[in-house]
Amino acid sequence: MKILLSLAAFWMSVSLLAIANGGIVPAPLFTDHAVLQREKLVPVWGTASVRERITVSFAGHVVATTADADGRWRVDLPALEASAEPRDLVIAGATERLSLHDILVGEVWLASGQSNMEWWLKWTFDADLEIRASGNFPLIREFKVDHTVADTPATTVRGQWKPNGPDTSGNFSAVAYYFARDLALHLRVPVGIVCSAWGGTELECWTPESAILSSKYSKTIKARWESTIVKFPDYGAAIAKYEKDLALWRTARDAALATRKDFSDPKPIEPVGPGHRLTPSGLYNGMIAPLIPYAWRGVIWYQGESNAGRGDEYKELFPLMISAWRNSFGQDNIPFFWIQIPSFGGGDSNGTVWASLREAQAHALSLPATGQAVTLDIGSVTDVHPRNKLPVGRRLVRLALHRAYGFDVLDRGPVVASTVREGDSYQVRFDNVSKGLQTPYADLGGFELAGADRVFHPAKAKIEGTGTVILSSSKVSDPVAVRYAWRNAPNAGLFNMDGLPAEPFRTDDW
Repeated sequence: MKILLSLAAFWMSVSLLAIANGGIVPAPLFTDHAVLQREKLVPVWGTASVRERITVSFAGHVVATTADADGRWRVDLPALEASAEPRDLVIAGATERLSLHDILVGEVWLASGQSNMEWWLKWTFDADLEIRASGNFPLIREFKVDHTVADTPATTVRGQWKPNGPDTSGNFSAVAYYFARDLALHLRVPVGIVCSAWGGTELECWTPESAILSSKYSKTIKARWESTIVKFPDYGAAIAKYEKDLALWRTARDAALATRKDFSDPKPIEPVGPGHRLTPSGLYNGMIAPLIPYAWRGVIWYQGESNAGRGDEYKELFPLMISAWRNSFGQDNIPFFWIQIPSFGGGDSNGTVWASLREAQAHALSLPATGQAVTLDIGSVTDVHPRNKLPVGRRLVRLALHRAYGFDVLDRGPVVASTVREGDSYQVRFDNVSKGLQTPYADLGGFELAGADRVFHPAKAKIEGTGTVILSSSKVSDPVAVRYAWRNAPNAGLFNMDGLPAEPFRTDDW
């Protein structure tokens, strides 16, 4: 790992140098192979000489402006129709003319979060087959934002648009790739993904400072960060030692694996300090703010694992982050869809910290134009990075088709509608059941009942009729609360007839 604050400063200096010396520099999102958002105004911006006249031409449209006193300029192309025809976007100044080639118009989505969003296609199930077949989908493009931390909102990033194909797709975000592929097949238009993700990061890293300060947990977040970095007062030396120790650890681990020997040496602890990826607001400043005001249709988000154990904070901060992003984008109701974190034991499958985090994520559904894809059935008890990313992307596509594009598609699994106690049993009714409820297992698991002692016991569950489950437990004669899939890695098996899993819930607040 490197201290990345300097990267943001470096590229800012490059931009300022270009202004001082003259010369047109478009924002980094404008490169060959870019995808522009259809049916919306398309901002195009950059820097040039102070007061230089700038003309932008694309698809028969010509728009002009004058760079301001800081050399910054912006134009808005009119709303464009989708087009798979490669065309040039031309930016001309007083003495300079830049041509960006192979520009398409279609749907653009921002993909963000931590490692499960960043996870490359080449690391997933059937990767070789998928990568070879990627050449059949040439209208997919990805812009990968380089990892960057910044103290204040930056104005530039590093990255490049890459067209999809066997030579490139292996390094695409797997979730975003499957999302883009199926979306392109349904809409029959080009799809561009701007992937701005970083593994091992927390929600507060991606949240603007103003949103954190508006939270009742702002002092807690600040104190936690300060107590973390104080452990490594000489951060530069600590990082150098860590990287050396990590290299030795990996060598020893690989040697043990190669000879089938046991290896239990603890992994070196990564130091945390200024410029670390966990800096509150640091990734919003370095990896989201510089993308504004690029036009896109919506956001897909896969993050939360690093916040497990702090569900109460997440419950408040996640909606604040979504609203802050929307405000920054200038679109109050831009679609924002996320993955509810999957099953993961983490050494304690029956624990509930991941269940609490899932509940916190679901709380953000109170915001308009949001959606959540449940993935309890495709997680891994032992691996925080489940390799089966295809159904993850497809469930996000269902959300997008229904909620962003208006298709008549069932985009959600069974959701609890009511719970009614009947003697020593509970009747649970579900919505979004499609043609009915089902389970692929001999016994329907995941349900629990508790009495006044607040001790939950596994419940016997029976599907009745189209959308009802009847619960009972020989250990709970007087039930007062019911839970479903309320564990880190629950034995959950309820689906609708479209194969979408039921959402976890609880009726208690213990």
